[in-house]
Amino acid sequence: MGNLGMMEILLIGIALLIFFGPSRLPELGKSLGKGIQEFKKASKELTDSVKEDVTSDKDKK
Repeated sequence: MGNLGMMEILLIGIALLIFFGPSRLPELGKSLGKGIQEFKKASKELTDSVKEDVTSDKDKK
C-alpha cells in the first residue's frame, strides 16, 4: 500500500462517502472482503498445487 498517512486515509474515506454514500459503504466493504478472501484462497490452492507437482517430480527421479 505504501506510505499512507492519516490525512490520505481520511481523504480517501471522504471521497468514498461522496461517491457511494453512507448506505452503500457496508456493501462495498463486504464485497471487497469477499474478493480478497477468494483471491487468497485461489493463490493458496495454486501454491499448494505447484508444491505438490514439484514434490511428485522429485519422487519420480
